[in-house]
Amino acid sequence: MDDLLHLRTISDLFRFLNLGPAHHPLVGVVDFGKVVEHTPGEIRIKTDFYSVMYKNYCRNHIRYGRKTFDFQDGSLVCIAPNQIITIDNDIEIKEDMMGWGLFFHPDLIRSTPFGFRIKDFNFFSYEISEALHLSEKEKQLLYDCILKIQSELTQNIDPHSQGLIVSNIELLLKYCTRYYGRQFITRKDANRDVMVRVEKILKNYFETGGDKEHGIPSVKYVADQVNLSPGYLSDLLKKETGLNAQDHIHFFVIEQAKTILLQTNQSISEIAYSLGFEYPQYFSRLFKQKTGKTPLEYRSLN
Repeated sequence: MDDLLHLRTISDLFRFLNLGPAHHPLVGVVDFGKVVEHTPGEIRIKTDFYSVMYKNYCRNHIRYGRKTFDFQDGSLVCIAPNQIITIDNDIEIKEDMMGWGLFFHPDLIRSTPFGFRIKDFNFFSYEISEALHLSEKEKQLLYDCILKIQSELTQNIDPHSQGLIVSNIELLLKYCTRYYGRQFITRKDANRDVMVRVEKILKNYFETGGDKEHGIPSVKYVADQVNLSPGYLSDLLKKETGLNAQDHIHFFVIEQAKTILLQTNQSISEIAYSLGFEYPQYFSRLFKQKTGKTPLEYRSLN
């Protein structure tokens, strides 16, 4: 296996890109038009910070997991800390190559209210192939946020600097959330196809006894079957149906449980174990949460 380049700090990133010293130890903005490309070859990189990157063109093909993305259509990619990406350099160079990257360490936001909200931005867990495709207006709005952050970084640090930088990072990510919502809407036909496939996968799983052999299917299992990341699948389903991927799985589990309750005399514990629950109490709690009745109440009333 090739050596892994671990970039722990923003300063490590700037040294790697030959950009000189960073203005701030915990956050940096990079103009990709000024980055000197590295020699051809494969580079595996892991970072300890968040990355938000936009490029209109890239001479590198980037792999995140098994998925590849080349930025050729000018898209935005968001990557959480501790993820590994692989950059495969080719030999083609384009003169109008441009773009920007925003990189910030968790320590920048850890003691702020935003630090607790960062987990709400699910797109940091999306596959790189599930990038955000931006309109011209959207590109400009995000770039305006980047310019404000860059302006703060190049001024003398004062008591207001961190707050203004963090506020603009959060604003940029809120715009990304809005634009992903728009993207889900504009891809309704493709989304409906995914929804149909998810329904078939879950139906087949329970009809063929997958629950008895492997337990309750995980969101990752379902996402893998439709070639999406768990986060992207959940957000897609939530946007289309109001229910996330876990809710869809639970629906099939409860429907299966209802059938067993009414067609057999199995105990609640036996049913729970047959459905893949490790603890019968969890099954009973989930059943009541979804139906308003305990399993025994449902059986007696029907």
